[in-house]
Amino acid sequence: MSDIFHRDRRGILENEFITITDVRMSPDLSVAKIYLSMMLVRDKQGVLDRINLRKSEIRKALGDTIRKQARIIPQLAFFIDDVEEKAIKMDALIDSLKIPPASPAAGEKEE
Repeated sequence: MSDIFHRDRRGILENEFITITDVRMSPDLSVAKIYLSMMLVRDKQGVLDRINLRKSEIRKALGDTIRKQARIIPQLAFFIDDVEEKAIKMDALIDSLKIPPASPAAGEKEE
């Protein structure tokens, strides 16, 4: 899948930088849930909609690639993976906390 997105001969992505962060296959390998990271993309839902509109072309390209290794070509389901963005927000939130230093315990002497 990453090779298909990297080459993007069909012009699906335009100039967006998209990374495939995870692919989860159903037990019977008939469905692939593909999670996409779009860190610098402003209109993420628009890009996802565009990918979903061209899903059959992407599936055909996948079929051309794995035809000899796979019995069936899975149906594709694309999702936005925003884990990295949430992690960045959490880091910023933690960095902004003002935590006072711990007071000495009752049995400890202050020097």
